[in-house]
Amino acid sequence: MSRGFSIGIVGGGAAAVCLIDALAGAQGGPGSITVFEPSPHLWRGRAYQPDTETLRVNATPDDMSVRAADPGHFERWLETHDRIAGTTNGLDRWSGVRFAPRTVYGDYLEQSACTALADLRRQGWQVNLIGESVEAAVRTADEVVLRSGRGNVRPFDYVALCVGGDSPEDTYGLSGAPGFTADPYPILGTLQEIDADDHIGVIGSGLTSVDIILSLAGRGHRGRISLLSRSGVLPGVRQRPVPFELRHFTPERMGLLWRQQRELSIEELGAIMTDEFREVGADLRAVMSELLQEGREDPVDVLRRQFADVDSPHMGLRILRRAVPETGPDVWPLLRAQDKAEVLRAHYRTVMSLCCPMPPSSAAVLLELFGTGQLQSHSGLRTVAPRPGGGFDVVTERAAFTTDRVINAVNAASGRIPAAAKPLVTSLVDGNAARQHPHGGLHLARATSRLTVDGTPDPRLYGLGNIGSGSLFFTWGLPSLVDRSVDIAAAILAHASGLDATRTEEVLVST
Repeated sequence: MSRGFSIGIVGGGAAAVCLIDALAGAQGGPGSITVFEPSPHLWRGRAYQPDTETLRVNATPDDMSVRAADPGHFERWLETHDRIAGTTNGLDRWSGVRFAPRTVYGDYLEQSACTALADLRRQGWQVNLIGESVEAAVRTADEVVLRSGRGNVRPFDYVALCVGGDSPEDTYGLSGAPGFTADPYPILGTLQEIDADDHIGVIGSGLTSVDIILSLAGRGHRGRISLLSRSGVLPGVRQRPVPFELRHFTPERMGLLWRQQRELSIEELGAIMTDEFREVGADLRAVMSELLQEGREDPVDVLRRQFADVDSPHMGLRILRRAVPETGPDVWPLLRAQDKAEVLRAHYRTVMSLCCPMPPSSAAVLLELFGTGQLQSHSGLRTVAPRPGGGFDVVTERAAFTTDRVINAVNAASGRIPAAAKPLVTSLVDGNAARQHPHGGLHLARATSRLTVDGTPDPRLYGLGNIGSGSLFFTWGLPSLVDRSVDIAAAILAHASGLDATRTEEVLVST
């Protein structure tokens, strides 16, 4: 293998940790790695920066490992952490599952990155960490040249874009208004500005809004909390885990169909899912009814019903919650363009709410607040506007009222390029080194996560995480990041060794 090849990683959050760990485990090289990350919270990203311990990871420990083929990696780390700290936090008494504090998971990411970089150094790699943003990239004949925000220019043989997700959208143009919080994280700082008797309006009804409500409750907030959104859809409630394996709706089966250049209709997809459900005696119709119920049932009633089903023996939702993140990325490239558009338009929000559920303990707090009337859900949100004398006027389809403060918890648009990464992405698109996908993100090759232009994968440019939205599905969960990291590491090392031969299947770019 040729020595001295260089890899530039743009972004130093969870995706970068997964990629670095995959490179360390691949035992390739040696070469050099340079990570660009301007944030003071290297390796943690926006989600896992130091904050209140009220915030929990919403997934089970086996879904949060950064180590490929080792789902117990985080769980073992957590056990060691508990012994050292002398305490165990985050055990959910309804499901029996551990949901670790998010700041503790950030510690895990930091230590995992440091361990992987140390392994790479022992293998002869050179490691550089640069606290700068990357503003532009130029694709030359055999390199990618990056220019940082400080004007420094560095060439690399390979570049991976790990730019993460964006902050909440300011849908109602409230930035700068007194009492408006545009980005709630870190929540610990946001809460310090709030009076305990303030009426708080929270725009959005997803997991970020749940974080805010739990943190307010944990702080002993006395004032009203109004959940404001267009749909009113709340995250689902995670059920007690039941071990099982997918047998029909598997990545392997979807990969075979893709290599055969097959296109999958929604009807064929439904038939495969029917086989999966039939295998364990589950009712697919009940799950489809859940997917189609948006707007037909009061969100609080849905939350109450799902909380009551934490111990349900029925496997339907468990199958869905396993299949979407595990196999969804491999199904997406097979679907017709019109079917993808319909899924994103009509079902994306509900699918994400069901497949990214909150812990039962979080649901219990919300239901208690709903029961006392302190927390209220208002769907059909139309406008939120600052009042001249302070506070905000809120208008929904059924009500009009005022709040003292407003906290923005709106999810960033699916696949939206983060504001900080837009200059970099624009330079790549303008230089004909990348193409933006109509559903968000950039065009990527399924097998390698290489950036593609007009169907041709570039062996020197890669995307990992939300940057692949549109081309891929469910791009940001840890299992997806780990799987894609293994693909990227293998593709880079194969190309650097001169053994890379672009497979015919890579030309079939997901559209």
